[in-house]
Amino acid sequence: MLFNTYIFLFAFLPVTLVGYFVLTARDSTRPASIAWLVLTSLFYYGYWEPKYLVLMGVSIVLNYVFGLLLGDESRPLLHRRAVLALGSGINLALLSYFKYAGFAVGTVNTLFGLELPVPHIVLPLAISFFTFQQMAYLVDAYQGQTREYRFTDYCLFVTFFPQLIAGPIVHHKEMLPQFEDRSTLRPRADNFAIGLTILIIGLFKKVVIADSIAVFANIVFDGAAAGHQPTFAEAWIGALAYTFQLYFDFSGYSDMAIGLARLFGIKLPINFNSPYKARNIADFWRRWHITLSRFLRDYLYIPLGGSRKGPSRRYVNLMITMVLGGLWHGAGWTFVAWGTLHGVYLCINHGFQAIRTKLGWKSQNDGPVMHLFSRSLTFLAVIIGWVFFRATSFDAAGKVLAGMFGGAGLSTRTGFDLPEAGAMVVVAWLVAWFAPNTQEFMDRYEPAMFPEKNPPPAPLALPLQRLRWRPSFVSACVCAIVGVISVLMMSRVTEFLYFQF
Repeated sequence: MLFNTYIFLFAFLPVTLVGYFVLTARDSTRPASIAWLVLTSLFYYGYWEPKYLVLMGVSIVLNYVFGLLLGDESRPLLHRRAVLALGSGINLALLSYFKYAGFAVGTVNTLFGLELPVPHIVLPLAISFFTFQQMAYLVDAYQGQTREYRFTDYCLFVTFFPQLIAGPIVHHKEMLPQFEDRSTLRPRADNFAIGLTILIIGLFKKVVIADSIAVFANIVFDGAAAGHQPTFAEAWIGALAYTFQLYFDFSGYSDMAIGLARLFGIKLPINFNSPYKARNIADFWRRWHITLSRFLRDYLYIPLGGSRKGPSRRYVNLMITMVLGGLWHGAGWTFVAWGTLHGVYLCINHGFQAIRTKLGWKSQNDGPVMHLFSRSLTFLAVIIGWVFFRATSFDAAGKVLAGMFGGAGLSTRTGFDLPEAGAMVVVAWLVAWFAPNTQEFMDRYEPAMFPEKNPPPAPLALPLQRLRWRPSFVSACVCAIVGVISVLMMSRVTEFLYFQF
């Protein structure tokens, strides 16, 4: 069930909300209200493919039991380490089988000229997200950072439908205390106003902007996959269209998840913070899929040694982290190439920053020209990376890149309406680069939480302060108009891109 469908917005969501607040009308019914959210979240997940509810159920029960064992500090350390290894191994084995078995067999066949049967396995929705979330919980339990939670609270931590399918990857310290807070059991007008506004903003980003511009990205990349060499203009329009399709698709999903959770009085962590405004690639990763970056940093990069063992080891750790981050996004060599490319970007960035420090160059002395140059260079690097991310093969990626950099000439001929495509790309660029993002627009009311070590952005500049949202009749009218436009555009329903990961 997708957020951008009539059945979700006009059936599932109202029924879930009404049922939740009916059950919370009496303080004594808190367990019932939590159980209701768990059941509706499981229904939401199982609506796509009921049989995978068994997989999720087994995963939840096993990890809850492992968490209890790991949290018992009276057990010998050796036993707890064995439990952590077993629990992590089971999680990785399930993820590897469903997500990478076919890829692994296909790679072995290619490398050794074999004809082993490639298993056809349908990837369960959200397996990457709920697996990583629970692995982080096990590590925290081993380190004594958790306590014994009710089973229903733990189930809701894993299954809460606004963030279940495509994140954010939430931390137990962020969510479980909120589920236990009795102040969330009462419907509040401010939560409804804030939640609905953010929900509608996200819906607009998805169905009006992302889905509209996706048409041009699909034409170019599907053509390249079929053997067509895109022209210079086609290649750039295709690459930029996908760059902004992914941006507004993921930004729209993140907004909708935050808005939906806020309707229930729950604040999710920010997962998207204007990444195309980044001045370097490290800044980009502090802004793009923030909770995944946090997970990779805390549970992979730092345990590998981080930057504690010298510059050379730091670069190796960065490369390992980004290659595995690329593989997390998809079982394919183009995703590995994308992760590797970003690993190289980060190594170059950190090397350059080290040189700047030695030479005494102060970044705060950079003027507007240097600011524009660094942002543009970062944006270009990201666009090149997205070509590998979107392409279905290296051959298709090579065709698009060849078209972008003049390998097929500088023709402006296109197989679509160039002025229309160009106008949409320019509008998307202006919004992504210069408009306040949803958190900045709503910052008077703390729409969500920022993950640890990711401080909120500075307040908007004085001329933009008037754009900040506040509840009013005008705001309600604008929100209603935007919502109606978005709902009317939902006839062409498409999945969120991150659902495939």
